[in-house]
Amino acid sequence: MTDRRVVFVVFDGFQPLDLTGPHEVFTSAGGYACDVVAPRAGPVRSVSGLLVHAGHGVADLDPAGTDTLVVVGGRGVDRAREDAELVAWVAAAAAGARRVASVCSGVFLLAAAGALDGRRVTTHWAREEQLAREHPEVRVDCDPIFVRDGRVWTSAGVTAGMDLALALVEDDLGRDVAHEVARRLVLFLRRPGGQSQFSVALWSRQPATDPVRAAVTAIHADPGARHDIAGLAAHAGLSPRHLQRRFTAEMGAPPAAYVERVRVEAAQRALTEGDEPVEAIARRCGFVTAETLRRAFHRRLGVAPSDYRARFRSTAGPHGPLSAVTEEGRTA
Repeated sequence: MTDRRVVFVVFDGFQPLDLTGPHEVFTSAGGYACDVVAPRAGPVRSVSGLLVHAGHGVADLDPAGTDTLVVVGGRGVDRAREDAELVAWVAAAAAGARRVASVCSGVFLLAAAGALDGRRVTTHWAREEQLAREHPEVRVDCDPIFVRDGRVWTSAGVTAGMDLALALVEDDLGRDVAHEVARRLVLFLRRPGGQSQFSVALWSRQPATDPVRAAVTAIHADPGARHDIAGLAAHAGLSPRHLQRRFTAEMGAPPAAYVERVRVEAAQRALTEGDEPVEAIARRCGFVTAETLRRAFHRRLGVAPSDYRARFRSTAGPHGPLSAVTEEGRTA
């Protein structure tokens, strides 16, 4: 089999893990030939100071023949997208490549090259507003780990690039190969494309006071418990009205909304990690009925629990291999 040519685009101030993580996934899989291109061949300094040798500069590497183009991110991307020669090379490579991908803020360079017009894309959550503001021609969705829209794949920040690379390997070589690569690199196979960038721990604020911290701890300790405002107030040692006010101020969401978020995440884990019936998961996670769980999933994730399990379960089963969620909402 002819090796598939993966070309990584780097620049001064790139994020090293955006390159090294996906590069390791591809080389561990076998069947890929990886090149690194920069504005100029030679040493390229990452944002952390790590030097990486770029084997090619844009002046000496023909963009034709690129199978998969991967543009990495990093703080230096803002200066890189002002480099007309680099942007032109990326545009030419993207036009001819079978697949185009970005990691983290690398999406800004692809957008500058005109490779994303009309596409649904993601990036690191911290740059969501900037991307939407500067590139109204793209549709920005910074909840997923990665997004596939046709032949364009974009991922969230840093370690999400490895999830993206595993998905690309699975797309090319099948689930068994991707699973073996994940085992070798001690990675999960795999956080699905539709999985949120935000776990509750990242999404929510941290409690500022002991009473609210006690209520939050109780919710996480047993998501399926009752957790009405009276019960949480008892954990906090406050009146229900006082807790409602302080919890909302400290956590950025009222207690009921926070509880639902924690329960949805607990149900997500249960759906992807085993074969327990949806009705049983609903009861165990505090939703009481499958219909209540279904409504919460539609409200927060836009899919039914059964569809979420079919797409994102962590082992192959009756639903077949894992797949990223496409723009149309179907599995790829």
